[in-house]
Amino acid sequence: MKVTIIGSGYVGLVTGACLAEQGNNVFCLDLDPKKIEILNSGGVPIYEPGLKEMIERNRAAGRLQFSTDIAASVAHGDIQFIAVGTPPDEDGSADLQYVVAAARNIGRHATTPKVIVDKSTVPVGTADKVSAAITEELEKRNLPLDLCSVVSNPEFLKEGAAVEDFMRPDRIVIGTENTPAGLRAKEQMRKLYAPFNRHHERTYYMDVKSAELTKYAANAMLATRISFMNELANLADLVGADIEAVRQGIGSDSRIGFGFLYPGTGYGGSCFPKDVSALSKTAKEHGRELKILDAVEAVNEIQKYVLVEKIDKRFGKDLSNMKFALWGLAFKPNTDDMREAPSRVIIQELVKRGATVVAHDPVAMPEAKHCLDLDFKDNPAGLQKVSMVADPMAALDGCDALVIVTEWKAFRSPDFEQVMQKLTRPVIFDGRNLYEPQAMKDLGIEYFAIGRHN
Repeated sequence: MKVTIIGSGYVGLVTGACLAEQGNNVFCLDLDPKKIEILNSGGVPIYEPGLKEMIERNRAAGRLQFSTDIAASVAHGDIQFIAVGTPPDEDGSADLQYVVAAARNIGRHATTPKVIVDKSTVPVGTADKVSAAITEELEKRNLPLDLCSVVSNPEFLKEGAAVEDFMRPDRIVIGTENTPAGLRAKEQMRKLYAPFNRHHERTYYMDVKSAELTKYAANAMLATRISFMNELANLADLVGADIEAVRQGIGSDSRIGFGFLYPGTGYGGSCFPKDVSALSKTAKEHGRELKILDAVEAVNEIQKYVLVEKIDKRFGKDLSNMKFALWGLAFKPNTDDMREAPSRVIIQELVKRGATVVAHDPVAMPEAKHCLDLDFKDNPAGLQKVSMVADPMAALDGCDALVIVTEWKAFRSPDFEQVMQKLTRPVIFDGRNLYEPQAMKDLGIEYFAIGRHN
């Protein structure tokens, strides 16, 4: 099948590469010429395990191309995926200007029937806006108004495992309208996703608005579990309980399960923060407060400061002349995504207290440098107190403590003897509970984790 992907960002690239892998002829559009230049020269502008190899393989086979040509992109695909960014607006709502602009471009150039697929994470009612924008452009050209049909097909990709998630999905959600055009679109989508349903049916068909809400509901539920466990972990610190024992105790209940029950420094990334906020904003627009989600947001913001509070308690709030090693910059492992990353808050707070920070991350340091430049744009002197090194052990040299923010596998079993030799004091603040407190105590390491007998 001929498929166009509008937007060659995280979702667009993964979607395009994976559909090409199944034999489809995929045209990826992006209006950023630098991004297209990188892709056409063999590079990939984001880090995602397995993605670069898949792109190279399908480009070589002629099934995947990248361009800035809008007219060519519309002409190419019978199915047009809109996978552009939906950044949060100032009031927390999703900014749909890029989605609507993509829809208008389709309406301006389409001459044959098109299935328009909202792949971007968008609020309930977005398909109506997309349809209205396309209809307006078709009317200007005196073309049939049912030439295009809009479908909701939200993505459920975990950063760091997105290729695997797409190729072996838990579920595929498709929302269509119960009209002749909608039924034709449903059949097109069924055909497109048939290879992913070969062993068993994974697709859930529903109306468009239900599909749009499903995406937000899923991310809101996962974010809620994270904030809930973080609240319990903070309570465990106060009462002397072990949150790891609690996690195992409740996770073993089949009604609860173990997923997303790990306490830490709060969630970040491109999805949970903006989706929880956007869902809450949607509710307010309809005269309803989602009080649980408002609390989830508040808890998450507070949680980003928990490690700093532990540092304050151990060393005091004046950290002048102190130096901290920081392992992990990305908001989660196996990605270079720094959006809403807790590390950004922690670094700013340490610098504010007078500390110097030496950071290491396996892949996120180039992106982190860009983000920290923005975070410290009004404090260039503060930025001078932050450096990054390519070797995690080198980051420890002469530091007063190690702060762990991201749970990369490379950090799980370090040479603790070497860690102790390099640090001026054997102190670890672990925001991801990677180690056993008793084992650290036996080694003579002061160990401060989240909810684990600190």
